[in-house]
Amino acid sequence: MALSNDDIQACARRLHQAEKTRTQIRQLSQDFPGITITDAYAIQKAWVDVKIAEGRIVKGHKIGLTSKAMQSALNIDEPDSGVLLDDMFFADGGIIPTERFIATRVEAELAFVMSKRLAGPDCTLFDVLNATDFVVPALEILDTRIERVDPKTKATRKIFDTIADNAANAGIVLGGRPIRPLDADLRWIGALCFRNGQLEETGLAAGVLNHPATAVAWLANKIAPLGLALEPGQVVLAGSFIRPIETRKGDTIQADYGAYGSVSCYFA
Repeated sequence: MALSNDDIQACARRLHQAEKTRTQIRQLSQDFPGITITDAYAIQKAWVDVKIAEGRIVKGHKIGLTSKAMQSALNIDEPDSGVLLDDMFFADGGIIPTERFIATRVEAELAFVMSKRLAGPDCTLFDVLNATDFVVPALEILDTRIERVDPKTKATRKIFDTIADNAANAGIVLGGRPIRPLDADLRWIGALCFRNGQLEETGLAAGVLNHPATAVAWLANKIAPLGLALEPGQVVLAGSFIRPIETRKGDTIQADYGAYGSVSCYFA
């Protein structure tokens, strides 16, 4: 780790303040050129700890950067992850309060609802399927508390910035028709994603590491050295299979998953 514990705690406080004031902060990778991925996850954990101290409850995890294109763009070879808290869950067809966020985007994903404790190491796709109660269509709401482009250097956000920023997670909407994990070939579940009735993006869940359960297995193995596991009842967002859709106040987002239903939300 390149950052001291004081640096990590200070970064977490800055991110927390940025979220509350809706004012983005400078990229941490600009302030700390030597920052590592380990540092970034330590900042994320420190920020989540602040939220838990305020009364929030961990309800699951999100996995990001699961496509090869995104990994190549950021010069990494694995996904990233963040934490889902109780105040991040919004009702299907419900209202998303735009005044709570800075610059929202939406992605279409599959969410895994765990029925059994899933712990690494050596967790496989088959272990994930055996430990999953339901798979449901979902929308992930992204936000960024860190500037995407540095106004002085014009440098774009690095993987360290995204991880520290809770993998850019801000919310989740669960909808559609819950299915048992073996009742469908999850790779072939697709979505048509609309903004205000206009088709914006399409994709197949196979875009997530060839099978979304592979991403869940990666997460279980990733957090195992920390003594953590995916717990029964937790929700795991497996990763997006579309490009993020920019949203503004007044937008309605709908993802049509065909036989597996739809999920939508309105940004008020």
